[in-house]
Amino acid sequence: MRRRVPAWLVALAAGLLVLLTGWLPREAAADLASRTGPVLLFLVAITLVSELCAGAGLFDVLADRAARLARGRRPVLWLLVVTLATACTVVLSLDTTAVLVTPVVIALARRTRSDPLPFALTVLALANTASLLLPVSNLTNLLAADAMGDGYVGRMWAPALAVLAATVAGLALLHRRAIVGRYLPSEPQAPRDTIAVALAGAVVAAMAVCFAAELPVAPVALAGAAVLGVMTWWRRVPLLSRARDMVPWRAVVTVAGLFAVVEALHVHGLGAALAAVAGTADGGDGSLLRVAAVAAVAGNLVNNLPAFLALAPAAPDAPALGAVLVGVNAGPQLTVWASLATVLWLDQCRRRLFGVPVGWSVVLRQGAVLAPLTVLAGVAALALTA
Repeated sequence: MRRRVPAWLVALAAGLLVLLTGWLPREAAADLASRTGPVLLFLVAITLVSELCAGAGLFDVLADRAARLARGRRPVLWLLVVTLATACTVVLSLDTTAVLVTPVVIALARRTRSDPLPFALTVLALANTASLLLPVSNLTNLLAADAMGDGYVGRMWAPALAVLAATVAGLALLHRRAIVGRYLPSEPQAPRDTIAVALAGAVVAAMAVCFAAELPVAPVALAGAAVLGVMTWWRRVPLLSRARDMVPWRAVVTVAGLFAVVEALHVHGLGAALAAVAGTADGGDGSLLRVAAVAAVAGNLVNNLPAFLALAPAAPDAPALGAVLVGVNAGPQLTVWASLATVLWLDQCRRRLFGVPVGWSVVLRQGAVLAPLTVLAGVAALALTA
């Protein structure tokens, strides 16, 4: 039986190759490290937060309350998941949703004897597509907001709602068999340590306030992990994972290698090539759709953030820049490296969905339906309001 080469090993080899051969110059590599270092630090810290919250029992408590709130109705339960994932993405960012909401939803599905994968895939889709409304929802939005000035929300509210509506409709169609029927509510389960649960909830709430206030995400996540670590030691909370498995080193290696390869491609003309394909958006419906489509394809090929940086110069006005945002936020749903949120989501699923195969094919099947649907909806709304 043939064994597949791990994705992290491929990414590591590719990253080392562009560095050792000089295809990525030292100056560009140093600049890349300064820009992506905080991102990788955030990845490690927020994963530690998730693991420590799981050990404290916070996710189980939230799942129990959601299951009782839905009163045995699985469609209502799914709508609660949609609401939670959307709200978390809008206020706290898509990466936070991938790490903190995914474990809650998996625990919720198991508690209600629902198929956990469709519920987890709902979180993945909304982590990406619900990230258009506020600048804090996505790093690409923060970069675009500088160009749009104070008019970001006024320009993007209609595309954001259109993309969200298309996502929910598409998910309901794709997972219709898994989100119908009823379940037998289980008896409420008292947490092992109510103080630990309360402290974990307080830390997550404080982090949410800090993220909403647009404080630097890496230091906030590190502080949260440190406080939770002290709480875990003080309350003698049992860890659900081995200490060495709590650090997401595979995800870190994968993302770092990807960043190195994409930066090398940029150095050798990727940005100019993408801009040439997209053309200059003139504000017409056709040009907006072309820019969004190129942005979506580029996001799936090289990651959404580099795609935005490459295509932003081809957007001379706010509607064109909005089309780029629709493409790089809603479109990258076909490949596991298209957004950091997808990488983080996949890591969480592999930690929690024991025995359930989760890989590229699962992401691809859902994204093949949702990506074109949501990009078209977003561009149509953008054109109507522009």
